[in-house]
Amino acid sequence: MCYSANALMENRHGLLIEFAVEPADGYAERTSARAMLETALPGSRRITLGADKGCDTAEFVAACRALKVTPHIARNESRAGGSALDRRTARHVGYAVSQRVRKRVEEIFGWMKTVGGLRRTRYRGLDRTQLHAYLVAAAYNLLRIARLSPAPA
Repeated sequence: MCYSANALMENRHGLLIEFAVEPADGYAERTSARAMLETALPGSRRITLGADKGCDTAEFVAACRALKVTPHIARNESRAGGSALDRRTARHVGYAVSQRVRKRVEEIFGWMKTVGGLRRTRYRGLDRTQLHAYLVAAAYNLLRIARLSPAPA
C-alpha cells in the first residue's frame, strides 16, 4: 500500500510539530492537514499555513479560513477556473516569505527519506508505519535542536 506523509512545521526554527502518514488516495494531504489544524495549537494569534499547489482547492481554503488560519498556498493558475486563493492574501509580503520558507519542509522530507529510511515502508500497516515516522521525526527534531543550540564554551 502507498502512503502519503504530511508535516506541520514551525517556521522560525524548522522543527516538526506534527507528522502524519495516511493512505495515498489523492485527498490524504488535505484531510490530514485539516485534521492537524483542528487540533488545539498553542497561542491565540492567527496563524498561516504554507502548502503546495495540491491544496489549492476552494474547499480547503474555506476550511482554513473557518479555522482562522491564513492559507499561504502556492497558487495553481493552470487549474480550470484559476486559483482558489484570492489576491488579497497573495499580495502581502508575508505570503512571499512563506513561499520561500516552504522549501524547508521539503528538506525535512528529503532527510527523512534518505537518512531516516522512509523512502520505502519497512513495516506492514498504517499504525506501524506511523510509529516509524514519529520516531524518525523525533530524531530529526533532536538533531535540529542540537544544531540550533550554541556550542559549549
